[in-house]
Amino acid sequence: MNRLRIKHMTGFHYGGDVTASYNEARMLPVSSDGQLVLFSNLEILPISSHHNYVDYWGSRVSSFEILTPHKELALTATSLVEVRPRPHTDDKLDWDALALAAERTTSTVEQLKQTRRTAPPVEVQDLAREIAAATSDACDAALQICNAVGDAVEYMQGVTGVHSTAAEAWAVRKGVCQDIAHIALGALRHVGIPARYVSGYLHPKPDAEIGETIAGESHAWVEWFCGDGWRGYDPTNSIEIGDRHVLVGRGRDYNDVPPLRGVYAGPFGSSLFVTVEITRES
Repeated sequence: MNRLRIKHMTGFHYGGDVTASYNEARMLPVSSDGQLVLFSNLEILPISSHHNYVDYWGSRVSSFEILTPHKELALTATSLVEVRPRPHTDDKLDWDALALAAERTTSTVEQLKQTRRTAPPVEVQDLAREIAAATSDACDAALQICNAVGDAVEYMQGVTGVHSTAAEAWAVRKGVCQDIAHIALGALRHVGIPARYVSGYLHPKPDAEIGETIAGESHAWVEWFCGDGWRGYDPTNSIEIGDRHVLVGRGRDYNDVPPLRGVYAGPFGSSLFVTVEITRES
């Protein structure tokens, strides 16, 4: 078990006075299987009243507006979370049984449909079909597909952008965790495996000392439906979801879980800033 303190600072510098901005933030983790939120708080500057709710996908959302002139929007989310390894079963599930279980489970319907972000190119479709055809166990096939995608795409920052699609990242075989998750989702869905996008954080140093603060960043991984529930996996690092992963939100793709999204009235041009600090407390 790990107890992790996460400080996520983000926002925008504007090119002049913004007269009004309307925003949504998804930066606070949720208590779920494998993790317990002990404390969480979101500070917004300029100070604004905000409305908190849980969205359709189960993510915590802070919706707020700022109607006074401002040149910067700054948010600081601070959370303390106890994280444990997520247990999963290794039960075998053939393709017919998976299809039947998915048909009886309403939460899988939208996780079978491709989005613009996840639509897989022909090579990814062929890769997924080849693995599925050679594997009678659908859940094992899902794991093989995720590992194949992770092996094929090199993690590299600066090649893709926040709006890149799976097809664009696959074309260069490079990208970040968001891109690798999108490619894996497209491959899984193509062979009939319901799969969803997960956003959160990954403590980057497995052997961090207690009290040591590490520079981190937001992270993304996937979950697929395995008959009796959902199994998470990190295709970027080819590892199981363990006590270094902190879940914030789930959705069909990144569009459902951006940390900060909004519109503003004011001069054209803004720059995003992001800093994440993760401290192991026990």
